Amino acid sequence: MKTTVLLLIAFAARAADWSQPAEVRHEDAVVVSYTARVDGPYLVVRAKIAPGWHTFALDNVQRVQDKLAGKPALSMDRSTEIAVTGVQIEGPWRQAPPQNFSRPDLRMFSFGYDHEGLFAAKIRPTRASSASIRIRGQACTDAICKNIDVAFAVPVPAKPVNTVATKLDGLVPALP
Repeated sequence: MKTTVLLLIAFAARAADWSQPAEVRHEDAVVVSYTARVDGPYLVVRAKIAPGWHTFALDNVQRVQDKLAGKPALSMDRSTEIAVTGVQIEGPWRQAPPQNFSRPDLRMFSFGYDHEGLFAAKIRPTRASSASIRIRGQACTDAICKNIDVAFAVPVPAKPVNTVATKLDGLVPALP
């Protein structure tokens, strides 16, 4: 019993490391919820995506242009953009490997996430107690798209913890 209570407290404390969510809504429903945290030397941003919706990779436009090989696109979904102030980003953003939502027969290409997206960038230590994040992009269903433009804050711990709790091993660099 005592062990169970301690585990629940430890789990709750770990879950509290994520920032308050920034929600993207369509009508009354949350379609994407973004949270972030500083995890070791990384700023990690997580997108939780509602069923039936999807959002796009940081490098969606570059991936589409590679697939089109100079041919015109019938349409192109916006890449996700993450801007950060209050801490300095060192090096490229990394992202979970995006899913391929393309329909080559229609010359429509897109790459992104339909359940969860994870993005991370190494940050330089700073004296700031928080960082501001602004995310712009697009979330879509098969029938509609919703523009994303949300901003939120993430606490920056005074002493960085050297253990990375978020699984960053499988993340790939976003194309330049």
